[in-house]
Amino acid sequence: MIRKATAVWKGTGRDGAGQLSSGSGVLAATPYSFKTRFENEKGTNPEELIAAAHAGCFTMALAFGLQLAGFTPGELSTEAAVTLEPEGKGFKIGKSALTLRAKVPNLGEADFARIAGEAKKNCPVSKVLNAAITLDAKLT
Repeated sequence: MIRKATAVWKGTGRDGAGQLSSGSGVLAATPYSFKTRFENEKGTNPEELIAAAHAGCFTMALAFGLQLAGFTPGELSTEAAVTLEPEGKGFKIGKSALTLRAKVPNLGEADFARIAGEAKKNCPVSKVLNAAITLDAKLT
């Protein structure tokens, strides 16, 4: 399975602007820029999208883990807070902090902690920074 998204940027890093689109159409020419990333201008930014992906992936993985263990969650609510921090002359994503609030009938704390830990470790987005990254770059 391959999922795709595109980014188009025009101008310099600080003064330019771009648009993000996803293959599904959920993102369609969604604006992003220096101001949406480092200030609070309306639009999105890569870290927000990573946070949404991590929260969604982890929560779905947890739902599957609970199901496999014989539990049916009433509600799982996860916030992912992605930290962008300085590194040398640039930046790095230093952390993704997941905050989970769950309602799962008949589940004890020890089993809950174990199943949630497995979901954190095994959801594909948690693994992404260990993925092979390829680049096909062409100047046109």
